[in-house]
Amino acid sequence: MPVNIIVCVKWVPNTSIVNVDPTTGTLIREGVPSIINPHDLNAVEFALGLREKYGGTITAVAMSPPAARSGLEFLVGMGVDRGVLITDRAFAAADTFATSYVLAKAIQRLFPADLIVFGQETIDSSTSHIGAQVSSWMGLPYIYYVTDAEVVDGDHRLRVKRSLEAEIDTYELPMPCSLVVMMKSNTPRPITLSKKLRAKLEAPIEVWTNDTLKLDTTVTGLRGSPTVVAKSVPTPSVPRKKQRFDGRKNAAEAANWLIDNLAKEGIM
Repeated sequence: MPVNIIVCVKWVPNTSIVNVDPTTGTLIREGVPSIINPHDLNAVEFALGLREKYGGTITAVAMSPPAARSGLEFLVGMGVDRGVLITDRAFAAADTFATSYVLAKAIQRLFPADLIVFGQETIDSSTSHIGAQVSSWMGLPYIYYVTDAEVVDGDHRLRVKRSLEAEIDTYELPMPCSLVVMMKSNTPRPITLSKKLRAKLEAPIEVWTNDTLKLDTTVTGLRGSPTVVAKSVPTPSVPRKKQRFDGRKNAAEAANWLIDNLAKEGIM
């Protein structure tokens, strides 16, 4: 049975150099290099594996600034069939509540579909909210920390495995449903030249603005976000003494050296 899949991804700033606007409390993206969220690549690889087993299509969806088009082209280079970029100033500076609302409305336009797939979290916020929130807006069953899935023969259902600490749980869900793929649960494949050329020559990327979705802008973007950042204080760099002791030959001597130095610093 073919499985038609929608994968939600995010275009995230390089978190090693990210800055926060002190007035709005939102990330400053201008001039910051961005990438597809690495944990979303696990979700894309998961979807590609299902398509190889059962056939079907994969559509990648991103609610991001216009520059995210290059990220969707990268995913087409991995093997995704098409991409949809949702971008509009009316959606900017949204928290997860407003973001999930816009994504849910966009995904409804892409239905019918069998499965929506998300990465576990993003490297710029790590909230892990979006999968649950989008599913709740749409009234779909969902499971987190998924590592594997298979179609149940003769039924429009998925049998899903998830990893939860030391346990491996198995569930069955009716489709359509949502799965949140566990980070680092697979190895995303590299792009290929032929697929990357397809992204340029066939232009399988659509751009949707609010002229497309026609959403009430009082419930999108910063205006529609109930999360309030009262204050943002950057963490100052901590000076380090960078002392090093090679204790590979004598563990007891190394332990005594460490204890003596911790005592000098007033920690012990």
